[in-house]
Amino acid sequence: MSKEVKSVIEEFRTSVNMKPKDLESWLDTEESKSVGMTKDGEDESVGHKSGKYIIELLQKDKDEYTDDDFAHMKKVVSYIHRHSAQKPEGDIENTRWYYSLKNWGYDASK
Repeated sequence: MSKEVKSVIEEFRTSVNMKPKDLESWLDTEESKSVGMTKDGEDESVGHKSGKYIIELLQKDKDEYTDDDFAHMKKVVSYIHRHSAQKPEGDIENTRWYYSLKNWGYDASK
């Protein structure tokens, strides 16, 4: 495993701070389903789909990851960093910002 691959895995595992079972429970909520953009013709948001994929990634062993998995890990890390920088003022826990980040596996209240 190359240094770059190891680095991607480490940054992904550090950035995603929700456990698979917690993320799965969150994705079942109305709040989770109420945010995010959808692609044309789809009912599920990009972030909600990503959350499902993140659960799969967290449950895999490092040697099972594919190139698509690494690409998604990079996307997740990028989203979390970019979106975290846009933190709103005040109580965040009932905001679309907070809900979106949780869909991507990051609980900003932790």
